[in-house]
Amino acid sequence: MPRPVARVLTLLELLQSGGTRTVAELADRLDVDERTVRRYVGHLLDLDVPVESVRGRYGGYRLASGYRLPPLMLSDDEALAVLLGLVAGRRAGLMTTTGTASETAAAKIRRVLPERLGHRLDAVLDSLAFTAAAGEATAPETAVLLAIADAVRHHRPVSIRYTAADGRRSERTLHPYGLVAHSGRWYVTGADPAIGEDRTIRLDRIAGARTLPGSFAPPDGLDPAERVLTGLAAPYRHEVTLRVQGTTEQIRTRLPAGIAVVAEPDTGHWARVELRVERLDWLPGVLAALDLPFVVERPDELRDLIVALADRLTRSARRHPRGAGPESGG
Repeated sequence: MPRPVARVLTLLELLQSGGTRTVAELADRLDVDERTVRRYVGHLLDLDVPVESVRGRYGGYRLASGYRLPPLMLSDDEALAVLLGLVAGRRAGLMTTTGTASETAAAKIRRVLPERLGHRLDAVLDSLAFTAAAGEATAPETAVLLAIADAVRHHRPVSIRYTAADGRRSERTLHPYGLVAHSGRWYVTGADPAIGEDRTIRLDRIAGARTLPGSFAPPDGLDPAERVLTGLAAPYRHEVTLRVQGTTEQIRTRLPAGIAVVAEPDTGHWARVELRVERLDWLPGVLAALDLPFVVERPDELRDLIVALADRLTRSARRHPRGAGPESGG
């Protein structure tokens, strides 16, 4: 988009936000002189946008009251932010009562996007997995996210410029398997062919990414979210291993991906569940609420805590209010 046209659209957005904007304020926001602002206002008037001139000490420009603007063009960052917000809200259960509205809104936005940007955003949404944990957000560069998502979708290697936690910079090749948003950060998981090992990399530490010629075959049965969680797992006081009889969806209702790694159930519908936790005291209540048969493989301390909880529940269930009999309904 030519720069003057982009600035005219920015002027339109500023006026749409409401109130009267002084010429000096608009010039500062648009990074132009006041004469150019007046010329841009003239362009809007030529397009039949009713911009009013307000005279006086606090004068400037404003839109006519009640005027409804046509839809504005979205930049790559704006379109990505809107679609990801709708998808993340729906997947996080924040839009359960307005799921249809969120889907139709996303469809409308998708229909008016340029074909080039639409395909790239589709690549992001197709390759993205969400975990349940939340945290302080650290956003990656849009260009990096789009490039890597496209490489994930088409199984293409990428060259990335990466800055490690200690500040060291390097350029490396990556075979990206998937994108994962976890605990407020974005990660790409994939193989580093130079060292023959899998890696998990934070996208906000990647300064640039470009697609390379060729292709690769990702492993079968790959779960990018599980790989990221496993790769980020820090040493905790307790490593818990359970066997739970139920579907993955049932287990995830109480033990989401941000907390536990759940293997696919076997033929007897028993799934292996692994957790790394600092404390065990919260787990007995979660397992009771899960309401599925389970077996504790380790640690023994968890088994003792579950027995203690069961004893407390049994005593409470048999206890009656002092001085009242069972018939009292107390």
